[in-house]
Amino acid sequence: MKHLPAAFALLLVSPLHAAPALILHHGKVLTVDKTFRIAEAVAVDDNGRIEAVGGSEQVLQLADKNTQVLDLGGRTLLPGLMDSHVHPGAAMTEFDHEIPTMENIDDVLAYVAGRVKVSKPGDLVLVRQVFITRLEEKRYPTRAELDKVAPENPVVFSTGPDSMLNSLALKLGGYSRDYKVKEGSAGKMEVDANGEPTGLLRSLGSNVKAPTANKKPTDEDSYKRTLELFKDYNAVGLTTVADRDSSFKQIELYKKMLDKNELTVRMRPSPGVPSMSLWPACEKAIDEVIAHPLTKPDPMLQIIGTKVYLDGGMLTGSALMIDPWGVSEAYGISDPQYRGVQKITPERLKQLVEKVTAAGLQFTAHSVGDAAVKLLIDTYEAVDAQKPGSIRAARSSVTHCNFMHPDSIAKAAKLGVCIDLQPIWLHLDGRTLTQHFGEERMSRFQPLRACFDQKVTVGGGSDHMQKIGSFRSINAYNPWLGMWTAITRKARKLDKPVHTENALTREEALRLYTINNAFLLKSEKDTGSLEKGKLADMILLDRDPLTCPIDDLVKTQVLKTWLGGKVVHSVRK
Repeated sequence: MKHLPAAFALLLVSPLHAAPALILHHGKVLTVDKTFRIAEAVAVDDNGRIEAVGGSEQVLQLADKNTQVLDLGGRTLLPGLMDSHVHPGAAMTEFDHEIPTMENIDDVLAYVAGRVKVSKPGDLVLVRQVFITRLEEKRYPTRAELDKVAPENPVVFSTGPDSMLNSLALKLGGYSRDYKVKEGSAGKMEVDANGEPTGLLRSLGSNVKAPTANKKPTDEDSYKRTLELFKDYNAVGLTTVADRDSSFKQIELYKKMLDKNELTVRMRPSPGVPSMSLWPACEKAIDEVIAHPLTKPDPMLQIIGTKVYLDGGMLTGSALMIDPWGVSEAYGISDPQYRGVQKITPERLKQLVEKVTAAGLQFTAHSVGDAAVKLLIDTYEAVDAQKPGSIRAARSSVTHCNFMHPDSIAKAAKLGVCIDLQPIWLHLDGRTLTQHFGEERMSRFQPLRACFDQKVTVGGGSDHMQKIGSFRSINAYNPWLGMWTAITRKARKLDKPVHTENALTREEALRLYTINNAFLLKSEKDTGSLEKGKLADMILLDRDPLTCPIDDLVKTQVLKTWLGGKVVHSVRK
C-alpha cells in the first residue's frame, strides 16, 4: 500500500479535452490498483468514466463552472464492490409470506405447523435452504417429527441438493422400500436398519406433485421485487453481481431493466446447462448459450459462461470428499466409506469443459468437496494439455471450492483457474464442520492464504439464495461480513478461529470483493479499481476499512454508491 506520490498524481491528471462532470476531493481514495495506491481525489467525465485520480489540488484544477464538486471531508472512497455468486430469484422467496429465521428444530416444526394452518389437507409445505449446520441440534428434522406436525400434508425440508420428507411426501413421490435409484443417477435414498426410507433423499428430486397455498407472482411482481433487491445490493456497496445458474428468462428480466434504464447493478450471468442428459441435449443447451447475443462483451450485462453441478452440498453431507465423511447422526450418514455424491462422470465433465472453453466462455461447476475440486482441476489440466492456454483465457473457474487439497491449489495457479468462494460459509457453518471433520481436515477449508500466496485469483461471493436483507438473507450477502470473516476466520458459536494461517489481510479482503472479482467476471478492463479510463463505480464509507477496529468492519455503512458516475444509493441526512 502506497500513498500517491506527486509524480503519479500529475501523470494521471494530464490535460483533457473537457472539464469533468464530477470531482470528489479531499478524501482517502483506496484505488485498489496493482500497488494499492491511496489518492485524495477522483474526476469523472460525462460518460461515467474516471478521468483522473490524484491529489485534491491537482484534480480540482480540472473543474469548470459546470463540474459538480463534492468534498469528501476525509472519508474513504472505494471501488464498487462485487459479489461473484448470487441467485437474484431470492427476491421472490418471501413474496407470499415472511419466512422467520430458524435456529433450531422447534423453530422448523413451528413454521411447518403454521403453514399447515393456512393450507388445505394435501397441500405441499416446502421448507427451503434451512441448513442443518446452522441449527442448534445440527441435524435434519426426522420423518416422524414432520409427520406429527403435518399428518395430512406432504412436507419437503429441502437444503441444497438434499431433502428430508415426511411420510405423505414419500408416498406421493413414490419412495418406498422398493424404490430403486435410476441407473446412472448419483442420487441416494437413505434407509434404516429395516430397509425403510428414513425420509432423507440425497441428490434426488423430491418428485412430490401437490398443490401449494402460496400465491404465485406475476411478471411485474418479479420485476419490482428484483429491483428492490438490487437497490439493497447497492446499499451495502455492491455494483456488480454474478447470477450463477441463471436462466434465459431471468436474463430477459435483466435486459428489460437495462432497456428501461432501471438496472442498478452490472450483471454477469452464467446460465445453468444440463450435464448428464444425452450428449446432443447437453450440446444443444451449450450452443444456445454460445449463440446468445448477450455473450458479446458489455460492461452492464454480459453472459460470461455456464454452470453445472459436480457434487452435492457441504452443508447437507453430500459434498464429494477425498477421504470418507465418517458416520454421522447429524448428516444421516451410516456408511463409514461414504465419500459424498458425484453427479457427473469424468468423461462427460471433459466433454463439457472442452465445448464451453472452445467458445471462450467460462466453465464453472459447483464443486464443494476436495475430491470434486480435484476432479474439476484435473479435467482442466487435461483440456489445457490439448489446447495450451485455453483454460486461463476462458477464466475457467471452480465454484464454492470449500475444501482444497494443496496439489489442487498448485495446479490452479499453474493453469490460471479462478475460484468463486463464499467466506460467509466459514462464519455460519465453521462450528458444525469443525466438530464433524476435526482440526486437521479443517486446515483445507477455504485456504485463502495459500491461494493468494500462489497467485490464484479468488473472488468473494455470498451464494445469496433467499430473502432481501443483507444480514437476514440466506446466505448473508453483506460483503463487509464476508471480508471480516476472511480476515478473522471467526465462526459463530465457536470459541476460536478456524485456522488463522489461512486468513487474509485487510487489503487482500478488499481485493477479494473488487479487482479479483473483476478479473473472475471478465470485467477488469472496466471495473474493480479506481483508475483512469475505468467506469466510475464507487462507494463512500462512514469508516476506513483499513484502520477501523476489526470487529467494527461488519458495521460499515455505505453513505453513497455510484454506478458509472451516477448515484444509485444515498443515505438521507
